[in-house]
Amino acid sequence: MDFITKLLAATIAMGTSLTFATIGEIYTEKTGVLNLGMEGTMLMGALTAFASTLASGSLYVGLVVAMLTGGMLSLIHAFLCVTMRANQVVSGLAITMFGTGLANFLGQRLGPVSNNYNLVGMNLPKKFDNIAIPLLKDIPVLGAFFDVSILTYLLYLIIPFAWFFMYKTKHGLAIRAVGESPKTAAAMGLSVSRLRYLYTIIGGMFAGLGGACLSLSFTPSWNDGMTGGKGWIVIALVIFATWNPGKAVIGTLVFGGITSLQFSLQAAGIKMVIPTQFLAFAPYLITFFTLSVMTILNQNRKGAFASPSALGSSFAIDDK
Repeated sequence: MDFITKLLAATIAMGTSLTFATIGEIYTEKTGVLNLGMEGTMLMGALTAFASTLASGSLYVGLVVAMLTGGMLSLIHAFLCVTMRANQVVSGLAITMFGTGLANFLGQRLGPVSNNYNLVGMNLPKKFDNIAIPLLKDIPVLGAFFDVSILTYLLYLIIPFAWFFMYKTKHGLAIRAVGESPKTAAAMGLSVSRLRYLYTIIGGMFAGLGGACLSLSFTPSWNDGMTGGKGWIVIALVIFATWNPGKAVIGTLVFGGITSLQFSLQAAGIKMVIPTQFLAFAPYLITFFTLSVMTILNQNRKGAFASPSALGSSFAIDDK
């Protein structure tokens, strides 16, 4: 029972970063914009959060800077895809390569003089510690949900709000309309470009926040490539959640649990029958399986399983 509780706690900690980024990407894709730059955006968010916290001494300054960084990178993506009508896949991949390269470059030049300006391997003197809720934290197994950082508690509020906003408000209806039929949305007086810009930037801010969770809470340090491909897992999680913010947490718990399993087993001293190498690549194996299944369902247009109809397509007011 103690092992399961610790595994769940590690899963929640890992899933927090993934869930923030997944919700942001869901909102972006719901407007018809595909952002494959999540890996680079999360990595830049992790770096800028760490560096700004180290410089200012404030964890909250780090969060704000990470969100602004993610928003700026996504603004570039929005300009290329919405205004310039560039290929969204190419633009997203460019953002990932740019963000990854820039983060690794700056990570060796933004440190203190005493460390030769190198942030690699440095640890923060403080982080977002867990805050336990009395009584609730003592519930067997489920008590792990009530002994988490403030970032995870914030996520508990954001998940239902994100679902409600998407499916129960007029603005959420406008978002879905733009992603399904931008021509019809424009004919009804909606600004397709404005909505795509807005939610691409918001999606990037959430990705930056997801990256900040890694360097300010999960592992309060900086290392090159510390996201470890989580940005690509986010893309699969969006599909796994069928573009529904309310379902995002299910996928992140599954993927976060598998990722945390190998570390939890080692920490508990449990001899593993399954090789650790298999557990290490298991999340990516499930990503491949998820993409394969959901692609088949999308081809058959199975209702709620289908992607937004205009996802990946450009739009201009003079389109015929």
